[in-house]
Amino acid sequence: MTAIHRTPSRGLASLLVPLLIGGLVVLALGVYGRAHTPTGHAVGVAGFSGALPMKAWLTTGAFVLAFVQVVSALSMWGRLGIAIPPAVHRWSGRLAFLLTIPVAFHCLYALGLQYDVPRVLAHSLLGCFFYGVFTAKMLALPKRDTPDWTLPVLGGLAFTALVGLWLTSSFWFFTAVGVKV
Repeated sequence: MTAIHRTPSRGLASLLVPLLIGGLVVLALGVYGRAHTPTGHAVGVAGFSGALPMKAWLTTGAFVLAFVQVVSALSMWGRLGIAIPPAVHRWSGRLAFLLTIPVAFHCLYALGLQYDVPRVLAHSLLGCFFYGVFTAKMLALPKRDTPDWTLPVLGGLAFTALVGLWLTSSFWFFTAVGVKV
């Protein structure tokens, strides 16, 4: 398998729309999270004892798949010396994203953006940032005139945000409450 190489950049102009839309996603989620009156009711906890275990386990699944994303991306870019099929990267990313949807929906619908506890504030902001940077990455992906660093940087930021989300939610839950299903 050969490494992926993008054409030489015509500048940062091709990133303007993806970054602008990603920024709007961050802002929209933050504004909605603050303006919406949280219901306090858990939604969609099928198979779990409650909302917190559901969120902890789904986020943990996305967290594990984020590492698959990093390894498969390194392989696609020719950095590992082994060939991992690009489909592994695509499908692990899709599945990781799908695992985050019920978690984000519950967070926004039932809890809103909270700022009274530093861990929860960091978690709320990271959640907004994750979806914004993910949006920017997906919109930049088909563009062939972006700088070579575009996908690694946006992917790295999405990975970092997801790790931060896991640390401020699942890791906290498993260490403070215990491992529950």
